[in-house]
Amino acid sequence: MELNQLTIHELQKKLKNSETTSVEITEAVFKRIEAVDDKIHSFVTLMKDEAFEEAREADKEIQRGNGGPLTGIPIALKDIMCTKGTRTTCGSHILENFIPPYDSTVVKRLRDAGAVFIGKTNMDEFAMGSSTETSYFGVTKNPWDLEKIPGGSSGGSAAAVAADQCIASLGSDTGGSIRQPAALCGIVGMKPTYGRVSRFGLVAFASSLDQIGPFTKDVEDCAIMLNAIAGYDPNDSTSVHADIPDYTEYVSKSIEGWTVGIPKEYFIEGIDPEVLSAVEAAIKEVEHMGAQCKEISLPHSEYCVAIYYVIAPSEASSNLARYDGVRYGFRSDAGRDLMDMYKMSRSAGFGDEVKRRIMIGTHALSSGYYDAYYKKASQVRTLLRKDFDEAFRTCDAILTPSTPTPAFNIGEKMDDPLQMYLCDVFTISCNLAGIPGISVPCGYTEAGLPIGVQFLTGHFEEGKLIQIASAYEKNATLERRRATI
Repeated sequence: MELNQLTIHELQKKLKNSETTSVEITEAVFKRIEAVDDKIHSFVTLMKDEAFEEAREADKEIQRGNGGPLTGIPIALKDIMCTKGTRTTCGSHILENFIPPYDSTVVKRLRDAGAVFIGKTNMDEFAMGSSTETSYFGVTKNPWDLEKIPGGSSGGSAAAVAADQCIASLGSDTGGSIRQPAALCGIVGMKPTYGRVSRFGLVAFASSLDQIGPFTKDVEDCAIMLNAIAGYDPNDSTSVHADIPDYTEYVSKSIEGWTVGIPKEYFIEGIDPEVLSAVEAAIKEVEHMGAQCKEISLPHSEYCVAIYYVIAPSEASSNLARYDGVRYGFRSDAGRDLMDMYKMSRSAGFGDEVKRRIMIGTHALSSGYYDAYYKKASQVRTLLRKDFDEAFRTCDAILTPSTPTPAFNIGEKMDDPLQMYLCDVFTISCNLAGIPGISVPCGYTEAGLPIGVQFLTGHFEEGKLIQIASAYEKNATLERRRATI
């Protein structure tokens, strides 16, 4: 296998045993990017000079005996995390040339861990989308089938890992934007508990829902990445002061004797038959490993999409008010006065989906409507969280499909926002409840497209999440395939 096809833990051993160098790994990654990125379009900005400088420094640290789990490992970053001196666009024209003066906390932690940054990955504009088709910089394609979407909004990060253009990557997840593209691209993707990973320097979409998490080639790598980025940050008021275990200790542990809940509300009419078959096979695998699977109910799940599309656009409307053409970002020169400049800068700077969500959110927050929409949605959100709290009193984990369908054709749902919004029907509840979730490959369609299964656990139980995901990954009788590009 080529170096860029290996996992973090496989490369760790090679680096430690002087079988390769970070420079060689980085060269392999950029060689792969040069070969396939014109077809996939995973990246918005490459950081080649900086990457080789970081790789050379990593090799020196390893020679001194100071290397850690991520020292010298090429990582890609979703283009929504601030990187000092490197532009951060959020996939939007309005931030096309924005260069942050500081690093986000997760970027700083990865730098401190010795990671090598390859570049910034493409995404739906301001993370608003489920297909990576709304980016100002163009569409990202699924490396398993270039006519299919890779999922979204972190489609570039998922595609880059699936196509071996990096060893791992970071994404953000507001309603499924890590787990959904991970499932559609055949890799592992985790959304940690809200508050487990700092959001400082993450450009905000919906502040009560956003969370940063890793994309990796297997579950052990996911644990390694989570070790690096998790932890309290005084710069983030929503960051939680909680102990961080070594998540790699949960890898390969048995789940014998566990109880796994199967929520009846997630096996709905309209789910793709091949997805259903693969997830049902995953349930049997979990039972074969000694866990008891039982049907449970999450009765308020039917309201998730409605709740989400009130809360998320409302918070987006507030967060995106800062892009006014005055302080930074795109400014239109065509206006006759200040109000014209505001209107024209925002009209030209934002894409259609972002403007749609701003308008929905502004309406929901407006005088006379706040109680009927945002307040009511927040109240039902509390009921949903109670559903999960009740479920986890009797279950160690919950198993669901990651997505209702495999990857669909590019352009297929762009003219039907409601159908696009329903792509996240199985992932939204996790964000609304603030719990952690992970998507792991569980099969393939007849056409060869990946299918994912989702595991959920209680608040701050990422260790248990790693445990069940790793156990499933290692024991499932699943053919391991690579993306076909």
